[in-house]
This record gives sequence, C-alpha cells and structure tokens, in this order.
Amino acid sequence: MVAQEPLRVVRCGGSKLSGARAAFSADAKYLLCASGDYVKVYSTVTEECVHVLQGHSNLVTGIQLNPQNHMQLYSCSLDGTIKLWDFTDGILIKTFVVGYKLYAFYMLADSEGSVFVIIPRKNEDASDSFQLASVKLPKTPDQEVEAKDLSLILDDIGQSPKCTAFGREGEYVASVRGLHLLVYFFKKKKINRFPLSATSRKGANNYFTCVACHPKEDCIASGHKDGKIRLWRNFNHKREYTFSTLHWHHDQVMDLAFSVEGEGNSLLSGGVESVLVQWRDGSDCKKEFLPRLGSTIEHISASLDGSFYCTSHSENKITIIHSNLRVSAVIQGLVKGSDVKTGLVVDPRTKALVLNGKPGHVQFYCLKTDKQLYNVSCIDWEYIHQVGLNQVELVKAAFSTRGSWLATVEQREEKETELELQMKLWNYDEQTQSFTLNTRINMPHEGHVTALCFRDTDELEDRTPTLVTAGKDGRFKVWVLENDSDAEKPSMGWSCDFVGSYHNYPANTCCFSEDGSLLAVSFERTVTVWDSDTWDLKCTFCHPPGKIRNLCFGRLSCSKYLLGTTDNGFLCCWNLLSCALEWSAQLNIMVLQPDPLSENIAAFSRLVDSSDLFIFKPNEPRPFCIQRNLCRERVQWAVFIPRDVPESVGSEKHQWLSRSQLYVLTETQDLLTFSTKSAEERLTPSSKQLAVEESLLVTPFYLLLGKHRHQQKSKENATLGTAVFQSHVTQDSPAIKELLHTPAHVLPSASFLCSIFINSMLISKENKSAEEVVDEVEMDSEKAEDESDEDVELNEVEQDINTTAFLGEITPKLSKSQEKELRKIRRMDYSWIAAL
Repeated sequence: MVAQEPLRVVRCGGSKLSGARAAFSADAKYLLCASGDYVKVYSTVTEECVHVLQGHSNLVTGIQLNPQNHMQLYSCSLDGTIKLWDFTDGILIKTFVVGYKLYAFYMLADSEGSVFVIIPRKNEDASDSFQLASVKLPKTPDQEVEAKDLSLILDDIGQSPKCTAFGREGEYVASVRGLHLLVYFFKKKKINRFPLSATSRKGANNYFTCVACHPKEDCIASGHKDGKIRLWRNFNHKREYTFSTLHWHHDQVMDLAFSVEGEGNSLLSGGVESVLVQWRDGSDCKKEFLPRLGSTIEHISASLDGSFYCTSHSENKITIIHSNLRVSAVIQGLVKGSDVKTGLVVDPRTKALVLNGKPGHVQFYCLKTDKQLYNVSCIDWEYIHQVGLNQVELVKAAFSTRGSWLATVEQREEKETELELQMKLWNYDEQTQSFTLNTRINMPHEGHVTALCFRDTDELEDRTPTLVTAGKDGRFKVWVLENDSDAEKPSMGWSCDFVGSYHNYPANTCCFSEDGSLLAVSFERTVTVWDSDTWDLKCTFCHPPGKIRNLCFGRLSCSKYLLGTTDNGFLCCWNLLSCALEWSAQLNIMVLQPDPLSENIAAFSRLVDSSDLFIFKPNEPRPFCIQRNLCRERVQWAVFIPRDVPESVGSEKHQWLSRSQLYVLTETQDLLTFSTKSAEERLTPSSKQLAVEESLLVTPFYLLLGKHRHQQKSKENATLGTAVFQSHVTQDSPAIKELLHTPAHVLPSASFLCSIFINSMLISKENKSAEEVVDEVEMDSEKAEDESDEDVELNEVEQDINTTAFLGEITPKLSKSQEKELRKIRRMDYSWIAAL
C-alpha cells in the first residue's frame, strides 16, 4: 500500500547564514540575516533568534531595511519575488512578483517606489551574464501584486551583490567584473569604464573581487585577487581619475564596507586570513586589526550609526563586533564543510546531531533551537589555511548506547603510499560535562578505516563495552575496554581483542544486531555473520555481483532479518533463521537507515535527476510510504532521532513519523525533514507571538507576569488530583494583554496603565467582611495589625473556601507578610513612571 498524499519536505535548519550580507536594525538591537528560504531576526544582546520570517519558496539572496520605515524589511529571492516584512512582529506585509530570479537587492532613500535588482539576462539557470535593473513597486492595497515594469541600468555585470554598490546618496552606481570598473551616473546618464591590466611587472593579480562606495564622498574602494585595495577618486572624468593602493591581505579581498561612524572615514576589509582590518582615513599607516575570527570572512556589514559591525564567515558563523573592534556576540549555525565524512550521528544524551564541524572538530547541533551546542576538538593540530596543503581530517565518529563513549578516527594522506591513521576513544566526564581522551591508538588498520560501531550492551552489566572497526586492509578488529590499573593509579583503557578476515577481501561496512549477539561484516560482495561472544563465523550471504554498500539488522519483531544494498542497484533481505534470501528488489539505494524505535526502515534511491524515499518493514517487501522527487540533490546521509513526546499523526500511512523524526543531509549540505503539518500548523503558539519572553531576565517584574505562579499552581493541582485551570488573573486580564500585545506607539501613557496593571496582578477576594475592609483601607499602625492576626486568618480561610467553591478552582493562599506588601503596593503613587 502506497500513501496517496505526499509528505511535506521541510528545510528544518542548518541553512547557510553567510549567503548574503546581514543587516542591522536602526537601533542595532536586532540583526537580520538570510538563512536558506527564511529571514532570521537575532537579538544582538542575547544571540537568540527572535523571529523566523517564512514566505519565500527559494533561496533568499538579499535583504535591506526600508529607508522610509526602519521597522520594515525588504527581501528578495530566487523565487522571483520581493517581500516587505514587519520584522518586529514577524508579519508579511506585501509580496511583489517580479518574475525573474533575483540575485541582489538595493533600495535608496530618495528612490521611493522603485528598487534595484540583479537579474540574469536570459532568466536561465545556466546564464553567466547578469543585468542591473530598476523595478517600480506598485502602490496598491493588494497583498500580492505584480511588478513587471523593469528598466535596464547596467548590462553584463557580476552576479554577486558584493560586485555592485551605490555611492553618494544614490548619485552613481559602481560595478566590477573581471578587470573592469564601471561607474554609471544617474543624472548625466553616462558610463565611465576603467580597465586594468591582468598582471603588473611585479606579478600582481588585478582581477576585481568586490567594491564599496563611500556614503558621503566621491570615493570608490575595490578589492582584488592579489590582496590589494584601490581607492578611486575623481572618477567622473575618464582620463583624470586617480587611485591609491592599500595592501595588507596576502590573498584575495573577500569584502569591503565603509563605516558611517562620524564622517564615514573608516574602511573595513576581510579575507581568508580571518582578520578584520579597519583602515582609518584611507591611510596605509592608520590601520587596526581584529585577528583570529575563526574562518574566512565572506561578508561585512555596519550598523546605521556605525556602532556595530558584523562579519559573515565561511563556517556558517556571524560575529557581531563593536566599533572599538571588540567581539560582542557570535551567532553560530551548522558548520558546513566541503564533505561530511563522519555521517550523521545522534548523541544519546542530548539527542543532538553530531557531525564534522570546524577542521579537526565534531559539532553538537541542537535541531530544536537550530543552534550549535558546542564543539569537541579531536585533533591537536592547529589548522593552517593554505591551498593544496593536506590537513588532518576527521573521517569517522560513533557513540556507545548511552553516550558514555565516543570513538573518532582521523587520517592524513600525503600520498597514496603515505597514510597516517589515529583512533581515539573519549569518555564522557559527568563532573566536567565534557569528553576527555581515554585511549589513543596509532594505525589501528594498515589501510583506510571504512566503518566503526559499538555493541549495544551498555545496559548489560555482564558484557564488556565493545567496539568494532573495519578497514581496507582486509581486516575487522574488535576493541574492548580493559582494566589497566596499576599500584599507583587505577585506569581503564581500550585494546584489541580479536582480528577477523575473509579471504583477505577489503572490509566495507559492519553493524551489530539489536541485542548485540551478532556482528555483520561485508567483504566486497560477501556478507559475513559472526557470533559476538566467541567470534566464530556463523554464515555468509552473497547475491548477484555487486559491492555491498550498506548493511543493517531489522529491529523488534523483524530482528531475524538482515538487509543490504549493492552498488549495482539491488536491495536484499536475508532471513537469519533459514540463512536464505527472503526477497530482493532492484533499486539504486544510496542510504539505508533503520528506525531505532520501530521496525521501519528508510531507503533513499537516486534516479537521474532526483532522489526518492521508501519506508518499509523487512517482513514486507512492498513499501507502505513512498515520497517521489524528494530533492534534486543526492541524499548523502540520513538519521532517525527519537522524539521526546510521541507526535499524533492522523494518517495511518504516516505513523512512522510519530515516535522518531527523520533527518536528511543532501550533497549540498541542506538539512531536510518530513512533516504532515502545514507551515501554519508547525508554528508553536510562542512563535506566533512576539518572542521576547525567553530573553527576559527573571526579575520581580518578570515573576509578576504569572509564569512562576502558573508552575506553582500546576504542581499543587497535580498533587491534589484536581483539574488544572489557568489563572484568570494572567490570561483574562485586559491590562496584561494590552501591555504585551499592543504596539508601543498606540499604547496610552505609562501613568494611565500602571495602576490598572498593578491592580490586575492582585488576587481579588469577594464577600469580604467589614473587619477586613477596614483593615485594608485604614491600617493605622503595625501594632493594631498584629493584634488582629488570628481573626483575620480565620476569616481568610473561610473566604478562600467560599471563593474556591464558587469559581471551581484553587486560589493560591497568601501569607500575612505577602498581604502586607500587596497593600503597600496599592497605596503607592506610580505617576513617576510617566517621567521615564
């Protein structure tokens, strides 16, 4: 049975943050950046993601604040639309359909009603020629309108937004491509071209890489591949132009930006050296540095007032920097390298996604918050950026069942005959909450390590922790944890316990059964099954010629099956009880991933131009769910991550999503997942409102909002076995709703709201006795209050019982000291708040 309705493929996180220049809000409290199909709004103080602006259907390529309203944001995308957002509330205001793929977006303060975009000349994917065009944005009340009125400004320009810049309040636009600088003057409607020679006598490489224009002066800064920066002046004359040269970078200049601090005389530059350089007054002698930023600087932005800068890095990181060149905050996304060789691994303790991070590191990435938790440095070498230099690479990683052990393999290959291998075993220290190195093994195999896996026996006390590695040297090795204690210091270490082989064929992959009693190892075209207690060979399986690509055992009721895929396009299922082939299917399976909590197995096949997903159980050869055209790219890795709480799924065809979530990493390093809910249904109630609560400090004012009171009340009601009702004080109070959910510019004055707000926080009491009313209003002396404590407490108990019976809920009881403080608050004058 095949599911009729397709699943929704969702880009769940890990998108690139450095794909376009980021933008600061007018007050520099927020940083806005493009992230895949979304625009994310981060707090520059807490580094938290406040909003995710969803609406584009393709990659977002440019963002910019609305010059007429700094509370609004424009974004453009490869889907051919320009969207206007209210980023403070996360609301989409309007969509302009242009119809061309948009690679960059520019808007000037004086050009109200029109914007500038970079579009392909032929509107094709393979186009290598681009144009700068002006687009008029219609002023209509419709939320989605067509903007088809385009005017050509410049032809045959570069695709990158870094290669085009507007200067002197929009009087001219400069664009660079190859060895040419073009300057177009809007009033005169003329173009000046300034060519450079490819190389100079000293061997300089003069090709342009980026350009920036001074906001107030006639000055253009251009970056070049040889690391030089040229400052162009007097460029309104073709022959009388001049330029000066600044040189510090040893490789190409990746981006340039002028700071508007003071008179705007600071120029910022960055490149592969991971150093931000600040040039003062365009002088080579007045420069300051901020080194060791971690990776190549790809984009540089400055806030409107020049108080903050931000740099986007190749390791998917944004660094927020104060104008005095001190790092203020770091927003770290999923680190994306050239290749994920460790695969997707799940940390059993945190359920974080673990994979290659920075060179020599494994990163722990939280999929719920779309944030990196931390890095573990596995290689002691310092990373050196140099083209062609062979670095030490982290190629394998695996966790034990409970996450107490982490195994990593690193390699460095200078030539085919010179291979350096090292395997490390890391133990998780509960006290320091980090991994510490336990055992280092040099050259665990004579060839490349192709696979490693732990035996799932951590919960059994009578079995020793066991690790198996497979290598191209035709061996698989069994490593066990042994006691290496001596008289001076007790210690535990790993050592080799068994070495197995099969006709000296290279070992491709290995895996343990669910109970850890069997080990399957593939040698080229043959699958071998071994007893994990005696390490005896039990049986072998072979199918039509083809190298075994993937292996996995069935789970739960399907634990008697062993599945494998071959590189010639076969999916095979063997029965371990009968030692025979149960069934086979001809599919080009690239990834085979079992669900640890069910019998379900996910298989990803690759056709000519798309990838497909099949969900099946080993005891039934027909898949019960098929997702065609999952993505255009090849699926590289996949992993099931158990849910904290099972999700209710309406369709029986999609019940495999209820207990575990399936994540997919493509060859372009896009992280995808699957959902049966629409985009609106996936939003949590907290994300639909202004997401400021989590960034608030736990102050007395924060506690007045009722969150702490809700938790206390829920605990009391749970112990009493009664139904839990939300407090009418916090949920139904109009003062709280008005204060939290109404825009600030339409709220009444603070003096008017304060008394209402404070009174709404107090717990109202009905049927009060005359003695209580007199006691609340007069309160002549502390002595009189103390004398009537016992009578008041008795009356309060009776009134609490009556109120509870009337309302049908439990009202928290306040102590006498709390009642005193509340009475004092009600008598205070709060009109002084209006002066703030």
